[in-house]
Amino acid sequence: MFYTGGLPFNLARNPYYVRSYSFAASNQIPGYVPPGYNKLRTTLLQQEKENVNRLLEPIKSTWKEKGVSVVSDGWSDSQRRPLINVMVACESGPMFMKAVDCSGEVKDKEYIAALLSEVIDEVGDQNVVQVLTDNASNCKGAGELIQGRYSHIYWTPCVVHTLNLALKNICAAKNTSNNEETYNECHWITEIHVDALFIKNYIMTHSMRLAIFNKFSPLKLLSVADTRFASIVVMLKRMKLLKTSLQSMVVSEAWTTYREDHRGQAVLVRERILDDGWWDKVDYILEFTRPIYNMIKDCDTDRSSLHLVYERWEVMSFKVKEAIYKHEHRCASEESTFFKVVESILTSRWSKTSTPLHSLAHSLVPRFYTQKWLDEIPGRVAPHVDNEVSSSRLSCFRRLFPCADDRRKANTEYAIFSRRDNDIFKDLECVEDMSLMEAKHWWATYGSIAPLLQGLAFKLLGQPSSSSCSERNWSIYKFIHSCARNKLTPKRAEDLVRIHNNLRLLSRNSEEYLKGRTKMWDVGGDEHDNLDDVGCLALDVANLSLDEPDMEMMLFGDDGDLGDFEDGASGNDA
Repeated sequence: MFYTGGLPFNLARNPYYVRSYSFAASNQIPGYVPPGYNKLRTTLLQQEKENVNRLLEPIKSTWKEKGVSVVSDGWSDSQRRPLINVMVACESGPMFMKAVDCSGEVKDKEYIAALLSEVIDEVGDQNVVQVLTDNASNCKGAGELIQGRYSHIYWTPCVVHTLNLALKNICAAKNTSNNEETYNECHWITEIHVDALFIKNYIMTHSMRLAIFNKFSPLKLLSVADTRFASIVVMLKRMKLLKTSLQSMVVSEAWTTYREDHRGQAVLVRERILDDGWWDKVDYILEFTRPIYNMIKDCDTDRSSLHLVYERWEVMSFKVKEAIYKHEHRCASEESTFFKVVESILTSRWSKTSTPLHSLAHSLVPRFYTQKWLDEIPGRVAPHVDNEVSSSRLSCFRRLFPCADDRRKANTEYAIFSRRDNDIFKDLECVEDMSLMEAKHWWATYGSIAPLLQGLAFKLLGQPSSSSCSERNWSIYKFIHSCARNKLTPKRAEDLVRIHNNLRLLSRNSEEYLKGRTKMWDVGGDEHDNLDDVGCLALDVANLSLDEPDMEMMLFGDDGDLGDFEDGASGNDA
């Protein structure tokens, strides 16, 4: 079955595969005939779709209290049909709702808003906190239309997309009339990246050079797609990991004696790899972009992060400045032209991304009112003292509480919470737990005295800050609607993706997912490359990218323990 069907060996860890054989071994089923071709693709498919919908009901029942985010993204399938998928992200994880074939349609803001409105009405508009999309103009327009139709729902641009655009502005600055200062300060970064690409391409496109490289390095060179988040940083991080291997390679006898292809290019590659000044620049780029890259990794997940964006952006900007000033040997009172340019890019991107919802969610995190948190960064202030946060919070209250009495009550509750003007909030244990407990748990434990804020906290503190789950879903779509199955109709492909994605969601919310021979069964596959801390692995089955940094390094053996894959392939493309 495995060998003739070309099935991935990772299927042996699938709990549904294991369960089917366990059932057959423990039950008398004489005369059983497995389902045929037509039944699998028609009757049984629809039955399983209905079954999965029933299994999802316990998760859906939590939406009223915990709230959801409606997330959307576009893609083209193997037959170049334009598709838009819509998912619902909540504290339990992302749930697939629909994928629409947009062939022959103009994907303008009205069309996208209509698709989103259908899902919002299906979910229940009172359960929806925000709509998350990328930063494209038609998506922004659709978000504004949604905000007009549903006064309590916000459109929130994807933070990861925003950070990626900021990195591109810094690391790939364009020489235009209105961008001269940025280009003058940042074009050296582009030159370093071009050199790195030249080194990689020269080795990869010459078989003998690649063979020499493979003798010196257990890691592979990456071909990082431009569409990959932080692609330039990922490329340079891999080059840094390969530094010792590359230098050993170009000083070896095999490299210097082989003269059959582009000798001049080989000399240039050797000079770059042995140039300590060039590597110093690579180190500097990685050092000052590390805070931005780390924030991308933190936000490019399905975990709740909406309430952390405001703080993380502040910390990111502080660490970027710290790295640049340290490299330039400047004190805090001096001015750095390079940092000024980087700061202006980050500030510009923040102004386009920040919404009042970020500030309101930030205001509801108890830890941000503790002295320990305030002392971490000089000049930091609590949310109720921050003018920008306070203004945005009041703006949110006006939309979320259209009734003046409710709004006044919410403002009073916030004043009591932020100033601890209540016996419960003044209690020593309560104050200590503000730093120690997860924000949602703190509100569940101590927040009953402020019911309006408690309800808001339950919803806002469980929302994501990026549309990554919707983008990662195309990995599942590509896995199912592959070149080998390119005759699947869009509707049947949608049903298969719905079942696949939502069964994974149910599996990940079960206790069995973290133990036994099926432990993390959907992580890893037959192709796996050790990327160390590069963090950009994207397997069709495993569906990993920057989204799951805790899992991206795990290799599983047949016994369920950590080990090496027998069939580990290079997985060069990321």
